[in-house]
Amino acid sequence: MTADEQALAPHVRPLAKKTLSRQLVVRVTALVALLTVVLSLFTSLASFQILQRELDNRLEVAASRPFHGNSDGSAPGDLTGSGLIRIDTYQSTTVLTSSLTLSNEALTELMALTPGATAVTVNVDGVGLYRVLVRDYPSYTLVALPMTEVTSPLTSQIVMALVLTMATILAAYLATRRVVEASLRPLNRLTATATQVSNLPLERGEGQVPIRVAERDTDPVNEVGRVGLAFNHMLDNVENALAARHRSETKVRQFVADASHELRNPLASIRGYAELTRRSSETLPEDAAYALSRIESESDRMSALVEDLLLLARLDSQPTLELQPVDVTEMVLNAVSDARAADSTHEWALDLTEDVITASADPHRLHQVVANLLANARTHTPAGTQVTAALRAAEGFAAISVTDNGPGVPAEIQDKVFERFTRADASRVRQAGGSSTGLGLAIVSAVVRAHGGTVTLESEPGHTCFTVRIPLAAQNQPS
Repeated sequence: MTADEQALAPHVRPLAKKTLSRQLVVRVTALVALLTVVLSLFTSLASFQILQRELDNRLEVAASRPFHGNSDGSAPGDLTGSGLIRIDTYQSTTVLTSSLTLSNEALTELMALTPGATAVTVNVDGVGLYRVLVRDYPSYTLVALPMTEVTSPLTSQIVMALVLTMATILAAYLATRRVVEASLRPLNRLTATATQVSNLPLERGEGQVPIRVAERDTDPVNEVGRVGLAFNHMLDNVENALAARHRSETKVRQFVADASHELRNPLASIRGYAELTRRSSETLPEDAAYALSRIESESDRMSALVEDLLLLARLDSQPTLELQPVDVTEMVLNAVSDARAADSTHEWALDLTEDVITASADPHRLHQVVANLLANARTHTPAGTQVTAALRAAEGFAAISVTDNGPGVPAEIQDKVFERFTRADASRVRQAGGSSTGLGLAIVSAVVRAHGGTVTLESEPGHTCFTVRIPLAAQNQPS
């Protein structure tokens, strides 16, 4: 894997547990080891058979020679070695020919063997394993040779085979590892490409996917190439779908912006005529006065909705902000003071540090964010609820939190509470006379995102906390 691939996929290590490369290396090495061990076993067994057959042939040669004993007890012309044991019955006399000293028990054990056409292996008392051949024609002859002439060279061969087997397994492991790593390199490049695509911000913008699998990894002849080719086709389809979605969203945003802009004039006219009618010197009937008040109230709410839609449309298309150093401490103080003046039924509290915290923000928009969070708490919690605005500086951000001890946000809508027109009136008790367009938190999210910050929610019954993080100004950054 190259350095770029490792940077894109740092959590994948060569030969890590459960990886394909490890499985291939282990299985191929195990197969080579099994074949090598089996081959060594068969070779050792064949060598044993050959050496034992040669020993039996030497016994046949020794048994076929006529006995003519020498004065030193050896057989003349005997080429079988000093380990030979020979017992002959010659002229009614049993003669032992051997350079070894045999006990009576050993002689008794050997003499008890019955003549046969093939040699047998016997553990001779006091001298070890011997290969023994007994003949009774033309006279009784017993010849025996030590099995060490078979086991000694066989032991050396087994030791050598063991060393060669271990060397072969090690060489197979190293060679297989190199081959597997080289063979899986295209797959690692494909993984790196997929990792790059997964990190693209496809949720915003035109959704372009400029990354593709390299041509060398899209050869349809091999398996990885077919995967790479299919991956490129998938990316083409994703890019086309995202482009179509972006065009559709752009049309919707443009329609909302145009419609909201066009609604401004008739709404202004409605409010103007309602105000003009109320200023009339004539006394209006009670039902007409009530209807006029409702017209004014609903036109004001409609105007607020139109302004919110226009703001969201501008933030979606061109989120331009007039960033400057903003005293967040003073801004939070003013926002809570405004909320206290607007509603005295809630308990408003502050939790500020002694240090002045300055953020890089658009002052009007940041004030709107805090005001919306306070208004959200005021609108969706019952009277007597305590609402606390806190401010801290941490990790290069100004953290503004608005906490209340109201009923909480339902768990099923917490993940979409910052979406447009999301409401929680079923659980978050709406204050009498309050109204909500369902856009307040969506505006908070859009403005904070345009500042390069984040907004989060933690909520359970009795505790709801919205936390906004805005980058600190340069002079407020920790050194």
